[in-house]
Amino acid sequence: MEKILVSNKKATYEYFVLDKFSAGVVLLGTEVKSLRLGKGNLTDAWVDIDNGEAYLVDCHISQYTHGNIYNHGEKRRRKLLLNKNEIAKLEEAVAQKGLTIVALKIFTQKHFIKVEIATARGKKLYDKRAANQEKTAERDLRRIMREK
Repeated sequence: MEKILVSNKKATYEYFVLDKFSAGVVLLGTEVKSLRLGKGNLTDAWVDIDNGEAYLVDCHISQYTHGNIYNHGEKRRRKLLLNKNEIAKLEEAVAQKGLTIVALKIFTQKHFIKVEIATARGKKLYDKRAANQEKTAERDLRRIMREK
């Protein structure tokens, strides 16, 4: 069973999501405890690929309140656990103009903590307006159906 710990709601508003990948994350003990308390933020998180390894950058995980001097850094780079084929696909996608890799959510799968990342293309302002209009129309339609 999957439990979502942190999600990036802004990503689907800012980007067109193309391909999704699920990756493990190398975390410290205090980071795991803090995430299980819901103390994370993926708003500006993205993935960087260096020397054939993928890293989660700008993911903010608050320090664990009961941690001691060995507490973790809040915005440190965290290594993602992906196989070579997945990293090659991500590198190829980033090489294309206008594509980036964003983090969508952090979730638990059995007792492992994983990150869902996606290749994405940035939306223009008129795309965002159209998405807002669709959302409001859908919301109004649901409200009318509920009232009847």
